[in-house]
Amino acid sequence: MFGALRLWIDPEKTPTVGRTPDYRFSLANERTFLAWIRTGLALIAGGLGVAQFLPPLPVPHLREIMAIVLLVLGGLVALRAVDHWARTERAMRLGQELPGSRFPAVLAVAVALGAVALIVAVLIQAAG
Repeated sequence: MFGALRLWIDPEKTPTVGRTPDYRFSLANERTFLAWIRTGLALIAGGLGVAQFLPPLPVPHLREIMAIVLLVLGGLVALRAVDHWARTERAMRLGQELPGSRFPAVLAVAVALGAVALIVAVLIQAAG
């Protein structure tokens, strides 16, 4: 486990595998990583915003649940970003297929479910 963590934190200390890929592909991989990091930060900011600024909702503790879910999703996105970046870089160096991921679809479903929960809460509050 710590070996994989070391690959993330200090790639210079680990042996390089395969051939150096075209720098354009490495830079594209890095831009994708940074986009995922921005997504994680946005989810974390949304979680903090929900916790601090959203008024109490008609469903008990829904605000707190939504804040925690957003914060956890933000952390998961950040971890997944670095893992995907490392696996993609390794695959490019070894001339292998790029790794696939279901994570974007799972994240999209989670965000959509959160939006539905908010819509329901707003409708309940408007009706009450």
